Amino acid sequence: MAKTGAFFANLRPRMARGAGRCYNTLMVEAKKQRMTVDQFLPWAEAQAERYELFDGAPIAMAPERAAHWKMKLAVHVALLAAIGKARLPCHVVPDGATVRIDAFTAYEPDGLVYCGPEVAPGAMIVENPLIIVEVLSPSTGRADRGRKLSDYFRIPSLSHYLIVDCDAPLIVHHQRRDGGEILTRIFRDGALTLDPPGIELRLEEIYKTPS
Repeated sequence: MAKTGAFFANLRPRMARGAGRCYNTLMVEAKKQRMTVDQFLPWAEAQAERYELFDGAPIAMAPERAAHWKMKLAVHVALLAAIGKARLPCHVVPDGATVRIDAFTAYEPDGLVYCGPEVAPGAMIVENPLIIVEVLSPSTGRADRGRKLSDYFRIPSLSHYLIVDCDAPLIVHHQRRDGGEILTRIFRDGALTLDPPGIELRLEEIYKTPS
């Protein structure tokens, strides 16, 4: 593990960064020595920057805009309130938790919900997310709407994937239906029902502006 960590650490200064919460792949050399998720997690924990893992290569996550932080918090608060109101045995997790797609890919969404027993204090992965949230930024929209949409629904437990616009009232709700098909609905106002677990989110609460 130390050898692998040193290998990727030596590549970090050669990475290019863009604006917003962007994702930048490491150099081609990194792809030749693929990390597994189990190798990646202790390596990532020791880095100053935040990373995700895609097909065995660490991907750096650059700083976020203030609008992005604010929207992540608003969604987190709305999910907490909805789960508390319904008195469900579910847990809301802000960004920082990792979800495993396969042996070589793991993402860190902007928020998620899982139900059942709470994970251990030392856990880094939520294995059974029910709801995953990504907040759009100019540099992540393509990945959030494309690669991650496909990858997240590879997780058997996932029922809902929410893509949230932080600049205007807009939530795209992807829901796994019976039979495995994915239903996509676009919300600009009103209420969004997430069942399971049986909660409702109102867009006016998420997008409300301070008086």
